[in-house]
Amino acid sequence: MRQRLVVSSMIAVVVSVMTLAAQRGPAAPQGPTPRLPDGSVDLSGVWQGGGPTGDIGAGLPKGETIPLLPEAKKLMDARKSGDDPEANCLPTGVPRVAPYPWRIVQSPAFKKATHLYFLFEGNIHSFRQIFMDGRKHPDDPDPSWYGHSVGHWEGDTLVVDTVGFNDKFWFDFKGHPHTEKLHTIERWTRTDLGTLVNQVTIDDPGAYSRPFTVTFTARLRQNEELMEYICQENEQDAHHIKSQPAGLP
Repeated sequence: MRQRLVVSSMIAVVVSVMTLAAQRGPAAPQGPTPRLPDGSVDLSGVWQGGGPTGDIGAGLPKGETIPLLPEAKKLMDARKSGDDPEANCLPTGVPRVAPYPWRIVQSPAFKKATHLYFLFEGNIHSFRQIFMDGRKHPDDPDPSWYGHSVGHWEGDTLVVDTVGFNDKFWFDFKGHPHTEKLHTIERWTRTDLGTLVNQVTIDDPGAYSRPFTVTFTARLRQNEELMEYICQENEQDAHHIKSQPAGLP
């Protein structure tokens, strides 16, 4: 049985404790990248990680910094930990992840599949659907937490292009903001049995002076299933952190 810390709200202490617990958990299983009968890569499975939690800057190449515009920096500095949407049981958005496992559901048809899904254990059991049938983004998408995602394959890499975000979620617990101009391009590559690398480019001229790219790695939770976790059930923590600057316990 998996060992997992169960909490009622993802506040700063929770994020740090669970991140440390994940790092100390079972090592990623070793082996070659799984493939479907036609030889195509198989991304399906239960994963943990793959995006920022505490600080999106942790995924930057060495020496680079987040190119925040002055107004975005002002907004970030004014944010309080207790206002973090994730701490209030709302979705993480993209590319942020919760410190809980999540699953990729991939059709065995691979390149003939019309949809691919990301299922999330944390908060409200939310999901992302990625359209794989060649459709384009709508001209005027209705802003949403996970946006409108279209995907295609470049060799063994799943490329996901997403627009149509609302401006409600934070990129991390530090409070890095974004606007409805946000456009993300994720490149998901399963480098071996237990490792899934997500290289995501963030383009948001409303909050950042230029596009920037961050890289995060997810680890396979082999032979595990998603568990029920309802963030709002017996929630007792968020009110304790209302006055704290974002990113602080």
